[in-house]
Amino acid sequence: DWNSDVCSSDLVDGQPLLVGSMVIAATENDSIYALSASTGQVIWRTHAGTPVPLTDLPCGNIDPLGITGTPVYDAANGLVYAVAETAGYHHVLIGVSVTSGAITVERDIPAPDGQPRYDQQRPALVLEDGRIYVAFGGLYGDCGPYRGSVVGVPVSGSGPLVSYLVPTAREGAIWGTAGPVAGPGGTLFVSVGNGSVTSTSFDGTDSVTALSPALRQAGIFAPSSWYADSQHDLDLGSTQPALLASGMLLALGKSGTAYLVSSAHLGGVGGQLAQASVCPAYGAAAVAGSIVYEPCEQGGMAAISTAGNQIRVLWRGPASAWGSPVVGGGAIWVADWSAGTLYELNPATGATRASLSLGTTLPHFASMSMAGSRAYLGTTQGVLSVGGV
Repeated sequence: DWNSDVCSSDLVDGQPLLVGSMVIAATENDSIYALSASTGQVIWRTHAGTPVPLTDLPCGNIDPLGITGTPVYDAANGLVYAVAETAGYHHVLIGVSVTSGAITVERDIPAPDGQPRYDQQRPALVLEDGRIYVAFGGLYGDCGPYRGSVVGVPVSGSGPLVSYLVPTAREGAIWGTAGPVAGPGGTLFVSVGNGSVTSTSFDGTDSVTALSPALRQAGIFAPSSWYADSQHDLDLGSTQPALLASGMLLALGKSGTAYLVSSAHLGGVGGQLAQASVCPAYGAAAVAGSIVYEPCEQGGMAAISTAGNQIRVLWRGPASAWGSPVVGGGAIWVADWSAGTLYELNPATGATRASLSLGTTLPHFASMSMAGSRAYLGTTQGVLSVGGV
């Protein structure tokens, strides 16, 4: 429909937001754009700072490193919030007026692990209980002494912060692109990556961790194999836990084993209600009823039934389509991000109804937004609109 290169051929890693008749996109150049949803024309642009070049980072794979996580919109105050990494390894929360692009909130977020040079803000931001919640992991390559964390910042930008730091000696990244999952009572659920494996005592890693609004640990689940998982980088941190209307959570990560747990009582180490071999998954899952659609990296995305508190794979999508699936318009949508192909799948069978070459490549964890008959995707060069979906 349109392909906006107004982002100066700039990488849009996060999911575009749809606010009224606008598409809001944040870029790795530390810019936020409001685009017309119908034409792609720039309505306003705000620059948040100077991003960090890859040559200044100890490891990583994004150049430059600016705004990576998906922003969040607060309809109550009309602000779009994003976290920009800026020169000097600062992680800065900005709140931008959705009507004018003016920055009205700006707050530096001190790294809870004290290692901002090694921290990366990749997960989507979450608005809950009057705070913006921001999760951190490490850079690609897992270099340095970072530790995973979550920080809660008041929407006003002023006042005390709350934080959670994964209780491991090193690593324990919280990096799943969909961000923390908000549950009943303001509880947040996060998936935590592999730990330092310096001790056989459980250290909170390779887990689904429940956090209170004040970011105190309220529960935890980890596979009995957590120690071996961490040794071999086969943890749960590569996707977010999928919260179902039944109150169950489906957790799936790098090992390929899916675990079903109760969100009300995560059960501790080995506390799953069911488990099954599914696929290694990376990105964001989607949920419709009792079915979870997982972004499998091998063999195509998986539609997983959780009916009866059992795990059963119903079908698999196209083998090359590893993107984060989306439910909408009576179909399942998933992208082959490396080839730049979008697939429309039958939700009952997974059969391909249609495919479209997008003419551009997508970020590894691309996830599209939908409104009416259009879909919007962040690309390696800006934002793409697809009509007739």
